[in-house]
Amino acid sequence: QVHLVESGGGLVQTGDSLRLSCADSGRTSGRFDMAWFRQAPGKEREFVAAIRSDGRIYYSDSVKGRFAISRGNARNTMYLQMGSLKPEDTAVYYCAADERVYEYYAAKWYDFWGQGTQVTVSS
Repeated sequence: QVHLVESGGGLVQTGDSLRLSCADSGRTSGRFDMAWFRQAPGKEREFVAAIRSDGRIYYSDSVKGRFAISRGNARNTMYLQMGSLKPEDTAVYYCAADERVYEYYAAKWYDFWGQGTQVTVSS
C-alpha cells in the first residue's frame, strides 16, 4: 500500500529557497511515476513537476528554472528543491504517485496522494 507523507513546508520570504520531501512509508512506489501539485486558496490544483519511474522529468512553465524534482536512492522518496520563491508560489503542495500515468500533468491519473504541506512566501 502506498502511503505518501510530505514535509518541509513553511513560511519564507521572496527569493528564498525551500526543500520539500515526500516519503512513501508503504515502500511500494519505487516503480511508480511521481509528481508534485499545488493548490492555492480559491484556485484549482495545478501541476508543478513530475518524475517518471524511468527518470524523465517535467516542469510547469511557472516553475521551470527555479524548481528541481528528484528521487532518493531508495526511489520511494521524492524531493522538490524550490528556489527564487515568489508570493505566487504560496500554496499547499501535494505529492502524488501512481503506477501508470498517461498524462503526467493531470491530477486524475494519480490515485495516491499525500496530505499536503503549506508553503507561504511573503513579499
